[in-house]
Amino acid sequence: MTVYLHGLGHFHPENEITNRFLEELDIGTTDEWILERVGIRSRRTVLSLDYIRETRNCDVRAAHEAQSYGAAELGAHAAEMAIERAGIERSEIGMVVGGASMPDHVTPAEGCNVASELGLEVPAFDVNSACTSFLMQVQLLSMMRPESLPPYVLLVVPECATKTVDYADRATAVLWGDAAAAAVVSTQIPAPARMLGSAVASSPAGMDKVVVPRAGHFAQDGRAVQMFAVRKSADVFGRLRGEFSADGRALHFVGHQANLRMLERVCQRCDIDPERHRSNVEWFGNTAAASSASVISQHWDEWRAGDDIAVVGVGGGLTWGGYLLRFDETPRTAH
Repeated sequence: MTVYLHGLGHFHPENEITNRFLEELDIGTTDEWILERVGIRSRRTVLSLDYIRETRNCDVRAAHEAQSYGAAELGAHAAEMAIERAGIERSEIGMVVGGASMPDHVTPAEGCNVASELGLEVPAFDVNSACTSFLMQVQLLSMMRPESLPPYVLLVVPECATKTVDYADRATAVLWGDAAAAAVVSTQIPAPARMLGSAVASSPAGMDKVVVPRAGHFAQDGRAVQMFAVRKSADVFGRLRGEFSADGRALHFVGHQANLRMLERVCQRCDIDPERHRSNVEWFGNTAAASSASVISQHWDEWRAGDDIAVVGVGGGLTWGGYLLRFDETPRTAH
């Protein structure tokens, strides 16, 4: 079933963790070391920089008091942009589907929290699949009967990943940034863009490769996850290219923003022209489930009729998947 995309939105908090800031933490890292390994120059955080500097976030339970935004606030900011770009009223949203790798709450669902921030009294729930949560949301809607859904559904993925980072560990401190992405979609009302060929998969045997304990720090098997991310991203891109590549249409690539070096390896393996690769990880870090949608949202005014985007994601679980975003018309720009 076709899922129509009416509007995308993104939001990044203002506090910036630069490579220079990480150098000053004296955790054995330098700008050169970071760029060589992951290609990230900067990332955004909901945390106070003074808090990170003074505590290294050694006890994640204290991070809540040090944040400038909660996840629901991040999600609401992104949702407001998506709704404005869609050209609809907030009251026209009939359902909110949330999800995040590292939610603020176990209960209630972040979808409910975002809906509350927006003043919406509608069905709200979460679809949580780590960094592939947005892909899973799209997949879920694509499997439903159109008439079973309201005309407009809001998908939202608010990620406060930095609250789980041990800033004494250089291997993880360099990776993560905070962001939210949101989309207004419909299974009934046509829009300039369509989400096609959605597919997801999992290998639960790898569930221990990426872990965030309820009150602990993020941890991963970095080498294994990097190899998995490159291999599965290339596989998904190849499937989408083989199924949807068409003469007269430009095929772009937006992958999971794990790190720039991983994305470069995917582009090399799949022979993707650098001009057709869009990313934001260099300046915003790995923003988990918000990553690919935030990239597309940041370039919203650039997409034109005839553009196709192979959107690919990987995440803990282990999970992977993707969809093709096809622009039949130039997106509406909010004024």
